[in-house]
Amino acid sequence: MDTRNTEEKPVQRSKSFSFKGQKELCSSCEKTVYPMERLVADNRIFHSSCFCCKHCNTRLSLGTFAALQGEFYCKPHFKQLFTSKGNYDEGFGRKQHKERWAAKDTENITKTA
Repeated sequence: MDTRNTEEKPVQRSKSFSFKGQKELCSSCEKTVYPMERLVADNRIFHSSCFCCKHCNTRLSLGTFAALQGEFYCKPHFKQLFTSKGNYDEGFGRKQHKERWAAKDTENITKTA
């Protein structure tokens, strides 16, 4: 017969669950995102409630958004902003590429002169 101590010890259970993995932060509010509220768009993590249109702040879903340079828009406003100026720069509050090229050309001319 086995002479070892066969007395069983009670199992210690934690009263609170602790998640030991790396915490994911929302790209918008920078708070912890839990799995049930997690939404990933353009490799960025959001709370489903924080994923909103930049123009009108309407809540977006994966089927109702358009992205441009890391900013998210609802499809109607994306189309409206594009058609207002006819390009992806001015309608979205950026300088046109033509102006940037013109500035570079004048810099190159002054450097060579």
